[in-house]
Amino acid sequence: MTVTTLEDVQTLEDEAQIVRTRCGDGDLIWRRWGDGAPVVLLHGGSGSWLHWVRTIPHLRRNRTVWAVDLPGLGDSAMPPPPLDPYSCATVVADGFRKNFEPGAGADLVGFSFGAHVGTIAAASLTDRLRSFTVLGTSALGIPRPMLDAFPKERSSMDMSARREVHRRVLEILMISKPERIDDLAVSLQQRNVGKARFRSRKFAPTDNVARGLADVHVPLRSIWGRNDVIAHPDVETCLDVLRQHHPELVARIIPDAGHWVMFEQAAAFNEALDDMLAEPV
Repeated sequence: MTVTTLEDVQTLEDEAQIVRTRCGDGDLIWRRWGDGAPVVLLHGGSGSWLHWVRTIPHLRRNRTVWAVDLPGLGDSAMPPPPLDPYSCATVVADGFRKNFEPGAGADLVGFSFGAHVGTIAAASLTDRLRSFTVLGTSALGIPRPMLDAFPKERSSMDMSARREVHRRVLEILMISKPERIDDLAVSLQQRNVGKARFRSRKFAPTDNVARGLADVHVPLRSIWGRNDVIAHPDVETCLDVLRQHHPELVARIIPDAGHWVMFEQAAAFNEALDDMLAEPV
């Protein structure tokens, strides 16, 4: 299944099994597809499971795929206070322990803010994890220039103007070439942002991931788009930070791709992820 339309996304969503674990005063929403060795996907900031719509159909052919909506994002409730990556990670780790027994050997994959939350959560999940793969993570303690200001939706805007806001955000942050920002990408971005209540951007300048990886005791993998604007000054510098506590790091850089690498270059990303998940531990 190749996801190219909203109808394809709806089909994928309809085929998911919904699993709920506790999150603050409500539920953390997990979606599950397929059968086989488990792989758990954590999406990026202001996102949802929709960040993975071109990854899930590939993985589900021979894996059990779990895609969680992080606290305060997508369909999940807000985390308990304090509202920070640590409270989010506690909720995710608690849910993980409910869904997976010790020895489950799950492969964890975290994108951007999902890598941030995943790093903190993984420290307490060694007995249930096989590996951890990070994509486009910030919070590496590397100073970087500010991105262009994101435009905002306003109540006076018509639908065309609102969609242009989301197209522009994708151009600034997510996708490396404007001509690749199609109607599906804009629609997914608009849906994600419309549901986002937890604000993660302020945590990007921290060094939480760089420090936290010292407590992650499973093999580390990493995939980046070569043109990821988060990777400052370049991808290699970010990989060097990841290697400080994980010299065993196995990494792949996808040419001609930006931050949302698994959407922009889905085939190349899926091949790279297969390689990461096949690495011996």
